[in-house]
Amino acid sequence: MDRIAVLIPCYNEGKTIEKVVRDFQAALPDATIYVYDNNSTDGTDRIAKAAGAVVRYEHRQGKGNVIRAMFRDIDAEAYLMADGDDTYPAEAAAALVEPILNGEADMTIGDRLSSTYFEENKRPFHNFGNSIVRKLINTLFHSDVKDIMTGYRGFSFQFVKTFPVLSQGFEIETEMTIHALDKNLHLLSVPVPYRDRPQGSVSKLNTYSDGLRVLRTIFKLYRDYRPLRFFGGVALLLLLIACILGIPVLAEYFRTGLVPRMPTLVVSGGLCIAALLSYFSGLILDVLVQKNRQEFEVKANFVALLFRRRKGESAEK
Repeated sequence: MDRIAVLIPCYNEGKTIEKVVRDFQAALPDATIYVYDNNSTDGTDRIAKAAGAVVRYEHRQGKGNVIRAMFRDIDAEAYLMADGDDTYPAEAAAALVEPILNGEADMTIGDRLSSTYFEENKRPFHNFGNSIVRKLINTLFHSDVKDIMTGYRGFSFQFVKTFPVLSQGFEIETEMTIHALDKNLHLLSVPVPYRDRPQGSVSKLNTYSDGLRVLRTIFKLYRDYRPLRFFGGVALLLLLIACILGIPVLAEYFRTGLVPRMPTLVVSGGLCIAALLSYFSGLILDVLVQKNRQEFEVKANFVALLFRRRKGESAEK
């Protein structure tokens, strides 16, 4: 088991990966640097290996697929995830790792948005998207996370081995944050400086398509993690529409004894039934979610036991 594992997912980062590896080696001398190459064609793997990194490969395209492989393969007391594009300063690595090693946090978040992100990032739609996602998640999950989509994070062994990676692409950071909020894991935001990509290095993030995927992920995870609120909200909306349509018809019936707009009454009744179905679906799913949280706590206990055993074995060696 490594004491600290630095995880760097890479796709065509040949221009920057050598500097990134050497910077993290200097910042965390006792860490093992892992570079996972995701079908690069510019020699990223060769350059990383020459710089002293442990190079492995993930052939399924997408950052989520790479992180799934990293989390499954590597055992460490503390993990640090960073991008290979040299936008995150290695000087902040110790501040992200120390709370993990000290047992003070399950995940540390390199908070770019509270420091230099909006000045350094030259893509205005990225700035706008980060702000929207942050406000949306903090509103939906009643939290105060400073940077939702940062790729600079520290993790505990327990987080890594209990996190179910479902996303395949860049929405993985959003999924991590929502999982931690739902499972009541300890998050700690650490402000870190951010610098834009050096000249010649090209972002793999598509502002519009990946932005829509992130929003779709938030929608799906809110439905999955907060089903009673989600389906209860749908039920309330349907009931409101049913009342708007049905109350005038009922008022006219009580006044005259006639129902001249029968189709409207039928639609209103159908919406009431749909509202009831939505609400009770939310109730049933909420029970399943609570059961899942109980099972997660049991699993977390087993993972904690496994961690102590492997840490003890490493100490004996």
